[in-house]
Amino acid sequence: MKHGGQLLVECLVALGARKAFGVPGESYLAMLDALHDTGGALDFINCRNEGGAAFMAAAWGKLTGQPGICMVTRGPGATNASIGVHTAMQDSVPMLLFVGQVGTDMRGREAFQELDYRAVFGTMAKWAVEIDDAARIPEILSRAWITATTGRPGPVVIALPEDMLSGPADFPALTHAPVMTAPAPTAEAVAQAQALLAGAQRPLILLGGTSWTDAGRAALQEFAQTSDIPVVAAFRYQDQVDNHSPAFVGEAGVGMPPHVRGLIQNADVILALNIRFGEMTTDAYTLLSVPMPTQKVIHVHASDREIGKVYQPALGIHAGHNAFAQALHPVQGGWADWRADARAAYEASFDAPAQPSPVDMVAVSAYLRDVLPEDFITTNGAGNFTVWPNKFLKYGPNARMLGPQSGAMGYGLPAAIAAKVAYPERTVVCFAGDGDFQMNCQELATAAQYGAQPIVLIVNNGIYGTIRAHQERHYPARVSGTTMINPDFAALARAYGFHGERVATTADFPAAFERALASKTGAVLDLDISPEALTPRQTLSQMRAAALAAQGKS
Repeated sequence: MKHGGQLLVECLVALGARKAFGVPGESYLAMLDALHDTGGALDFINCRNEGGAAFMAAAWGKLTGQPGICMVTRGPGATNASIGVHTAMQDSVPMLLFVGQVGTDMRGREAFQELDYRAVFGTMAKWAVEIDDAARIPEILSRAWITATTGRPGPVVIALPEDMLSGPADFPALTHAPVMTAPAPTAEAVAQAQALLAGAQRPLILLGGTSWTDAGRAALQEFAQTSDIPVVAAFRYQDQVDNHSPAFVGEAGVGMPPHVRGLIQNADVILALNIRFGEMTTDAYTLLSVPMPTQKVIHVHASDREIGKVYQPALGIHAGHNAFAQALHPVQGGWADWRADARAAYEASFDAPAQPSPVDMVAVSAYLRDVLPEDFITTNGAGNFTVWPNKFLKYGPNARMLGPQSGAMGYGLPAAIAAKVAYPERTVVCFAGDGDFQMNCQELATAAQYGAQPIVLIVNNGIYGTIRAHQERHYPARVSGTTMINPDFAALARAYGFHGERVATTADFPAAFERALASKTGAVLDLDISPEALTPRQTLSQMRAAALAAQGKS
């Protein structure tokens, strides 16, 4: 007789799941047993830590639009995986986390590794549920899939009691995935939005989020270009618009360029598409007044819970962003210079002084802009080093960037592995700080095992750069807890079967990168970066001197 694990896996295959990331555990042995018989329809990627597995699932959801599947054991497995759940929620990406649970006969006794998953994940996930009865597996999986992918996409956590999974489950499985359509905008809502834009003097489009279709992106770009309205991407979503378009003018995120800050502050009408107004995009909620911004905000979102959550819009439209973009018609106004000046400022933002470092990341970034293929994928975790993929590369219509809105260190390498699993033929480049890389460097083994080996660029300056920057600005010359002694990263990479080498000078980088591109086993390039080169336009010493001067010290 079929057991619960088999029914669950049959339902996942019917829903369209093709890859699952996880670490095996005794609490969901029946589910692992069922994966044995799928004939490759649902592959299990065996990771080295549940945090890495959850990051891979979150990245899969962001890259493909389909729920990333993660499977972990109870207790420690679930708590390790929680970082990926938090990241998926802040990124607004679909994900399903399956967690083994103690048997139903032991619940509530603080049994071995027991957790109350509804309580633990209730404020972290979009939905947290436990399946007590195997008969309800198809019902709950269908609901979880829909919940994860509709409205504002997000993660769903599903707890699986061990006896439910291993017990009999001779019930019909799901046969197909649900077909869901986003709410469409009314003609009246579109007309109101266009009237507000047409009456503006300084209109701005602010876009972000996931679930953009090719048709939606193309329609919005055509509208922006024809209407001559500048487009700003929300934090780490610049890959959702062609950066080569004359309408694209930059990203509103960490290290926001002055011209982007000025655009948001000085715009009189902002068309906000598919974004949640997060702290980074609003510069800590200072660019628009809470809750009544002086700018007229047209907020379009598929989730009614996002509209008015922070800012009261002049016009809130509960609709899918793709359908709304395709319903727009060009508007005309006297703002051509507004857009042209913004584009010129964006182009000028790539000009930065030579860095005081053995390897100059300004030069490295310029080289990568020239040599990366048009469908490249970059990934990054968190740290000052992210300025290079986030602000010094251009993303065309076929390029993608995977970076966590949550600011989670350690995301970049697992995300790059997930990207290579999804698109093995594409060039995937992971940018990682030395601290960031060591959060999940063990996943190099996962990459090697499954032939999903990206190119990893370690921006190695021997410090936790972001925290050191804050230290020098607030507590200058009082270094505490931010210096690192690192291993030989090139040797570590070779131990995992990667090509690994140390890049000692800027001049050495092009040849090293060519070798990385040619490697059949992926590559790790350890870049020698000076701690002084902490930001593109201010050195560590300059930060310290400015902070000391502000305190009246020398």
